[in-house]
Amino acid sequence: MNALNQQAGSAKDIAELRVEGFSVCYGLVSALEDINLSLHSGQIVSVIGPNGAGKSTLLNALMGLLPAQTGSVTWRDSFVTDLSTADRVQLGLSLVPEKRELFAALSVEDNLRLGGYSKLSLGRRHAQRKMDTIFQIFPRLFERRNQLAATLSGGERQMLAIARALMSEPKLLMLDEPSLGLAPRITKEVFKVIASLRDTGAAILLIEQNARAALQVSDFAYLLENGRITLHGPSSELMNDPRIINTYLGLPKSSL
Repeated sequence: MNALNQQAGSAKDIAELRVEGFSVCYGLVSALEDINLSLHSGQIVSVIGPNGAGKSTLLNALMGLLPAQTGSVTWRDSFVTDLSTADRVQLGLSLVPEKRELFAALSVEDNLRLGGYSKLSLGRRHAQRKMDTIFQIFPRLFERRNQLAATLSGGERQMLAIARALMSEPKLLMLDEPSLGLAPRITKEVFKVIASLRDTGAAILLIEQNARAALQVSDFAYLLENGRITLHGPSSELMNDPRIINTYLGLPKSSL
């Protein structure tokens, strides 16, 4: 069965994000070539692959931080390929970058308030209700709400980066290597949070080198190698694909 058709058939709604024939170059060097992927409502979709495959480049290009040479990006029937990053944010796209890029000298609460800056027009009560919801998802951040971001642990900083992005009420949340630099125990905790984000209503595009964790949490997955998608399908099927097992999963580990 064609995996893309299978993905579309299993979705509750039509594809919200469609990337077609998408290519990105750094000068004369091709970073992404003829990328085609889609993301449906109510899904977590992961992109796995080795270092240098182009995973972060893909997210940066989808946010408008890098120009695409060819192809198109459509979000909820809006052609966004030529839009600025600010315009994409207004449409509901949000990126949690690999380096997290928190305001280290500000408190947890102040970082969250800045994350909700685009929703200031909705008023302070709306912002407070949103923050209360965030603290329900991330109770540890509530405990640390008055601490400076610089004093948080690695896992707490990752949670704060995700929480800050959620303050803008994104329709599409893109996560770039959320397990980077985290201990296995903390990675497990972060991925449990990611799984719970389905309840926020946001579609999630997850870029992750930890293939096992990504496939366990996602519904559909793409394998990106040397700038090209070389395999795609339901995550449960890729978990059992001999090539994925031999190259990216290795020996079985305890389930996340």
